[in-house]
Amino acid sequence: MKRNEVLRQIPKIDEVLKEHLFSNAFEISGRDVVTAMARRVIDEVRSEILSLSEAALEAYDTTRLSVSQIAGEIMDRLEEDEINHLHGVINATGTILHTNLGRAPLCDDAVRNVEMVSRGYSNLEYDVKLGKRGSRHDILQELMVELTGAEDVMIVNNNASATMLVLSAMAEGHEVVVSRGELVEIGGAFRIPDIMVQSGATLHEVGTTNKTKPSDYEKAINENTGALMKVHTSNYKIMGFTEEVELDELVDIGKDHDLPVIFDMGNGLMVNLSEYGLDEPNVPASLATGIDVILFSGDKLLGGPQAGIIAGKRRYIEKMKKHPLARALRVDKMTFAAMEETLKKYRDTSVAMRDIPVLRMISTPRDILLGRADKLSAKIREANDRLNVRIVDAEDQIGGGSAPMVFLPGVAVAVTSDATTTKGIERALRKYEIPVIARIHEDELLFSVRTVVDREMDDIAAALKEVE
Repeated sequence: MKRNEVLRQIPKIDEVLKEHLFSNAFEISGRDVVTAMARRVIDEVRSEILSLSEAALEAYDTTRLSVSQIAGEIMDRLEEDEINHLHGVINATGTILHTNLGRAPLCDDAVRNVEMVSRGYSNLEYDVKLGKRGSRHDILQELMVELTGAEDVMIVNNNASATMLVLSAMAEGHEVVVSRGELVEIGGAFRIPDIMVQSGATLHEVGTTNKTKPSDYEKAINENTGALMKVHTSNYKIMGFTEEVELDELVDIGKDHDLPVIFDMGNGLMVNLSEYGLDEPNVPASLATGIDVILFSGDKLLGGPQAGIIAGKRRYIEKMKKHPLARALRVDKMTFAAMEETLKKYRDTSVAMRDIPVLRMISTPRDILLGRADKLSAKIREANDRLNVRIVDAEDQIGGGSAPMVFLPGVAVAVTSDATTTKGIERALRKYEIPVIARIHEDELLFSVRTVVDREMDDIAAALKEVE
């Protein structure tokens, strides 16, 4: 068959769009969207035919060019196009603050408040009592002062932004003294020295990688010193022959030289979790040492939305609120809505431990984990009796660049198949309508129940149902 004869069999767009199956698509997606997709599909078919060799052209199945076949292809593509790029997944990895999976899940009240605030208008920058313009900076001020003991607070869009703003507002054109052992990279090649350059401040490194003493800071201070800074090395640990300057020691040095002390804490822990193996600094205790400014993430151990929280002395925070970067780094109403409901939980530690998912996952006792594993394994066996299913001990992690040396004793459901490779099962689950993300360990697929909630168990079982 000649190429032109095949090309002439491609139906016209108007002819295809008369098919009845497009009636709902016109209503849902809009005629322009459907027409554009039809044009794209037909253009691709035409390009494919033009690229065929003579031999391939002879074997070409022209039934693919029928109106119904082309219409079906268009509908398939429209349905694919409707799938959101950002969507929910089930985290069965046992890593609580999985950065690639969005870090901290929000508590139920935070989700409800986001929905309520985002459905309509809000008093984001309006003082309802006075009937005049307000400030978004005031929304969380009283609550954060109550919870942390800080004089003032400011919220920006992440902790890297907070670092940039703090350094720019407090030390632009001046030196900031930092221990060489605390010059961290927080991910994505985003490094403290690079942030320092962008902020306009000058880095003054002191000490060595493994040892920094108070005298190192004392010797580094000169007429151009703008601040002393401590960075919590939350994503790595230096062990062995080490020494570091504690916060209270750094505060004393700062007072002696009339210099502000900045603490880049990172993880945002608000309560003491040492009984669960997390010997990490927390915000209230850190502020109690007398530091001038602390900054930390909202979506790590705090358990809220992505944000950078800056708290401390009012004279420094007020300067940041007036800084040109403040508007570029500010957060929206949905972040404030989620953050307020999250922070309110911390008025009572027991409520925070119960209601904030991150804290609840960290503190879940073994008997509860075993009960969940029993429940999940039973559902998997019921859905697919061809699979090998057993309950095993596992090591869970905090994740999110927090407490890298801490492994939480966990429980997992291990799945294998005699007919399908473990990698094949893992790949199939990632492609399920609600992707299930698990991890492979010693050729078994592990579903850690610490990060799986009860409502997700049926979906995991359903995803495994068709696996051979």
